[in-house]
Amino acid sequence: MSNSLLEAEPIAASAPAMAETGFIDRRREKQDGVVRERRQFTNSHDGLTDEAGELARAIDSYKARHRRRFINYEEMLAVVKSLGYTR
Repeated sequence: MSNSLLEAEPIAASAPAMAETGFIDRRREKQDGVVRERRQFTNSHDGLTDEAGELARAIDSYKARHRRRFINYEEMLAVVKSLGYTR
């Protein structure tokens, strides 16, 4: 019985074929050590009201602390409550 995963070509061997298609495999490139955090709402703080800006900064802070790119509704509710919201 053969295992097609074991018989597959190594990724590095197929890299030139990928380059011909315009695909660049950046997983193999060395990184300069700087990791840039990807955000859900990048550059959207400009033009917000003071209250909306405060919420946006609180959400960004939460995501950075918890290393999350996106948050769910429960997490957003926790952030809103931490700002003093009560029902």
